[in-house]
Amino acid sequence: MPDHRLISPAAAPTPLGPYSPAVGFERLIFVSGQGAREPISGSMPEGIDAQTEGCLRNIEAILRAAGSDLQHVLRCGVFLIDMREFAAMNAVYARMFGAHRPARTTVQAAALPGDGLRVEIDCIAYKP
Repeated sequence: MPDHRLISPAAAPTPLGPYSPAVGFERLIFVSGQGAREPISGSMPEGIDAQTEGCLRNIEAILRAAGSDLQHVLRCGVFLIDMREFAAMNAVYARMFGAHRPARTTVQAAALPGDGLRVEIDCIAYKP
């Protein structure tokens, strides 16, 4: 009988609450919402462009630790503090994913955990 496994790579920020950065089950990888916090220093970059890239870099580190990568993402959830930053977030998102286009939902959130956090992204991916 298959079991789930917790994925907590050193190259990803420590969660701010009682949850795992990701959980794997069979070939699926469920990545918790990731902010742009830098894993080692804990610093938060300024601006939506840098934060979107930081979120996706943190997701990428988690996926690689699980034996996957951004090209194997099936679905993302994007949470923005201000929907007026959608176009800027979308441009960085498109650059990071290249030609790959996972399913996605984007919503505006009233608040996100962490001072200065403008965007948070979660995803579901698979291990090839």
